[in-house]
Amino acid sequence: MIKYVFLLITIFFTSSFLNAGQIYINVGSAHVKKSLLALPALNYYGSFSSGKRAVKTGQEIYKVIKNDLQVSSYFSFVDPAAFLEDTKLTGLKPKPGAPNGFDFNKWKVIETDFLIRIGYKINAGKIEMDAYVYYVPQAKTVFARTYKAELSMTRSLAHRFSNDLVVELTGKKGIFNTKIAFTANLHGKFKEIYVMDWDGHKSSIKRITRSKNLSISPDWSPDGKKLAFTNFAYHPKARTRNADLFLYTFATGKMELVAYKKGTNSGATFHPNGRYVYYTHSRNAVSDINRVDLVSERISSIIKGRKKWTLDLEPHISADGNQIVFSSTRSGRPMIYTMSINGTSLKRRTFAGWYNSSPRFSPDGKKIVFAGQDRGAHKGGFFDIFIMNTDGTNMQRLTSAMKVNSSKNANNEEPSFSPDGQKVIFTSDRTHRKQLYIVDIDGSNERRITFDRYNYEKPRWSPYLEQ
Repeated sequence: MIKYVFLLITIFFTSSFLNAGQIYINVGSAHVKKSLLALPALNYYGSFSSGKRAVKTGQEIYKVIKNDLQVSSYFSFVDPAAFLEDTKLTGLKPKPGAPNGFDFNKWKVIETDFLIRIGYKINAGKIEMDAYVYYVPQAKTVFARTYKAELSMTRSLAHRFSNDLVVELTGKKGIFNTKIAFTANLHGKFKEIYVMDWDGHKSSIKRITRSKNLSISPDWSPDGKKLAFTNFAYHPKARTRNADLFLYTFATGKMELVAYKKGTNSGATFHPNGRYVYYTHSRNAVSDINRVDLVSERISSIIKGRKKWTLDLEPHISADGNQIVFSSTRSGRPMIYTMSINGTSLKRRTFAGWYNSSPRFSPDGKKIVFAGQDRGAHKGGFFDIFIMNTDGTNMQRLTSAMKVNSSKNANNEEPSFSPDGQKVIFTSDRTHRKQLYIVDIDGSNERRITFDRYNYEKPRWSPYLEQ
């Protein structure tokens, strides 16, 4: 069973919402200028009996926060070599009010926009962290808060601070306490479902299934409390396996069977109301998009494959619950289509490429991201991630990479939006293994988040989770 450990972090608003309503960084503008941020090493003010453990903890918090804020794309960092005062010898608060306080003027000289000062102590397996954020041009305190948590939750504590910082500066939620669900072969030859922090840190990986066969294609419920996925379950009476649809509840660890019609029940996606799960049922080279009511357990057909080898696959529902996007071979090669939630108003949205798949709506419903192949694999074709308006206009390529030690292009596939709609996670085989990467929706700031010898598939970014 998984618990979201950050729920246990205690936060004390020592100086709460000092500048309520003030937006320091306008993320709604076309081009957000990066703010210059100073992030000195943390000051330890606890018992030095903690020794190396205290130093390691401070370094870990610093690393997590810096990585979070780098990925946000809102900041560039002041080189510590440019600091005009020794932050180890100055306090967390400014002069003249605080004894041994820091000097705002010394940060203004090097054109710092924001200054973060953090101190912490460790006692009896717990960490207490005091964090201060300052707007240097006006010598103002943005916020000051104390965070307390079990030492085992240090990374979650750091992510929480990063979230709070983004909220205070932009007025928008941060993504740093979100999770990624995925399929991987981390425990032998079998594929299982896992969940981890958005940044891919190994210590955060939690195993969901232990089926020892094949568990694939997870998807989050709108509240982040459940996962739907497909498992090749064994049916004793029929003495055979079938690709069935299951539901996992985090709070209880309970697995529920929700769709098990003979054939393949896969590609689940939740309706925003959380009551319905849409999925593909495939059998005898024909696939339909179905809906299961999790309350009544009734299954309805939304759209049926018209003939053999007509495949309607990978449905995803818009955040307003009114539209479905999916891939289909009804025009020949797989292309992206949309339709209304009841299966009417079918419209083809892509007309270029050889094979377009895995479409997902952006959280605001204005964009669709998908994997597209410009020509067949037999002709050297490869997949890249594309983004377009929901009506198919303004299509842009987000990825392009070569395989390591090869003249061949890598395949970049299986995209999923972050809950703020600003980033996309995807798989890439550029290292000859399917690893996870993220990229901004304008194609910039691409970075790898998994670094091992395993294969990751179908990553799905969680919604915002309870904090």
